[in-house]
Amino acid sequence: MAARKSSSGRQGDESDEDERQRLDKFLVYARFVKTRTLASELIQRGRVRLNGQRVSKPDRKIVPGDVLTLTLPHATEVVRLLDLPEKRGSAHDTAELYERLSSEKPR
Repeated sequence: MAARKSSSGRQGDESDEDERQRLDKFLVYARFVKTRTLASELIQRGRVRLNGQRVSKPDRKIVPGDVLTLTLPHATEVVRLLDLPEKRGSAHDTAELYERLSSEKPR
């Protein structure tokens, strides 16, 4: 397969795209919120930070290794992404998607 040039100007292959995901999809698939509409509202209200920077667009791409800070109604969560899900999974499966960095437990 021929390598393609990414928008950053470096050589890459199609797997580069597979390692990125929309932020709003991740929030739903990882069960932080129930719907993409709720995820979009959370992001647009400034309740989500990506690597310390406030995010305002739901289509922002994330990759494993990124750190998310989420101000949720029941808790503030700080998590490091370990993997990106392909679909919404069980609560047990989502535990493998991120590492919780915050000491506060959700209520």
